[in-house]
Amino acid sequence: MAPSGTRGVLERLNAGEVVIGDGGFVFALEKRGYVKAGPWTPEAAAEHPEAVRQLHREFLRAGANVMQTFTFYASDDKLENRGNSLSFTGAQINEAACNLAREVANEGDALVAGGVSQTPSYLSCKSETEVKAIFQKQLDVFIKNKVDFLIAEYFEHVEEAEWAVQVLKSTGKPVAANLCIGPEGDMHGVSPGDCAVRLVKAGADIVGVNCHFDPMTCVEAVKKMKEGVEKAGLRAHYMVQPLAFHTPDCNCQGFIDLPEFPFGLEPRILTRWDMQKYAREAYNAGIRYIGGCCGFEPYHIRAVAEELAPERGGLLPAASEKHGPWGGGLEMHTKPWVRARARKDYWASLKPASGRPLCPSLSSPDSWGVTKGHVELMQQKEATTKDQLKPLFEKAKTH
Repeated sequence: MAPSGTRGVLERLNAGEVVIGDGGFVFALEKRGYVKAGPWTPEAAAEHPEAVRQLHREFLRAGANVMQTFTFYASDDKLENRGNSLSFTGAQINEAACNLAREVANEGDALVAGGVSQTPSYLSCKSETEVKAIFQKQLDVFIKNKVDFLIAEYFEHVEEAEWAVQVLKSTGKPVAANLCIGPEGDMHGVSPGDCAVRLVKAGADIVGVNCHFDPMTCVEAVKKMKEGVEKAGLRAHYMVQPLAFHTPDCNCQGFIDLPEFPFGLEPRILTRWDMQKYAREAYNAGIRYIGGCCGFEPYHIRAVAEELAPERGGLLPAASEKHGPWGGGLEMHTKPWVRARARKDYWASLKPASGRPLCPSLSSPDSWGVTKGHVELMQQKEATTKDQLKPLFEKAKTH
């Protein structure tokens, strides 16, 4: 249970407060050797709980108000894609993730959010009933463990996100819904504004975007969501949890189409000062739930908390004890030219060099345009190719 006296997410947002989310567990734990790139499944919650617990703790210390359960892609249909390489069920992983999130949340004034994400079943054109049953199975664990609210995140298709929201809303708990889309809309071309309206009508209390794009692109997408909701005469709170990578060259499917994905993205990482600009831009756009996704490390969340400290009653996170505002700690450096960098105008205007003289500043993304039904499409293409090659194989056998 949440500590007595801890206010819920809607209570905080209704009061106009800023809620700071945590960062990107999948990428952070992959770099630390606990998650396998490709399947991206979160068995580390059960296999290596100490690693997940420590990352939760670092985000809490950096200023996060929400400990989101490490349950990304923890649905049974996704875990089945791992074959026999996993010895844990989805329920076991989700249970362990809830316990870890609650343990660390209780160390501060933090909430626990249970999260579900898009499913292979939807992409394979399974029925609404089948897809909803997958969400319900995860939801049962969240309810048993009394999470504070629920998040449906990383959905490329608004239809599947609507189904997820409908299942989550049946609990009566607050529900947030995030699409992994940019200003162009979802993978079927539904605009951000229309997506947001559909999610609110499905029951979402908080709507926004996460992953796939850089902070400023995500903020722009949420602005469009906000415009759509207000135009429809509806009300909602707004959230954003973007990548920690610069992605100005991405197409509608985001960073997964970049040739650097997922192992060569480091040159694109935002600095802590970039994060302060992001936090201010999001706040000015009327977004009050501000966090991060893939690439976000604790120091990025600390930057968000530091930038918004004035709006949060001057509250600074524990991690700021080791970090002077705008490089203030550099005043004690032994080199005078480094001491001179202990000021806001220096870091706010810095344009960092990459140190890679032969590298382009932008890439040419792949453009597969994968949408719902892509499994059947690929199977059809394979069948067609085999039919085309069959005469050649038969001819080869006669020689």
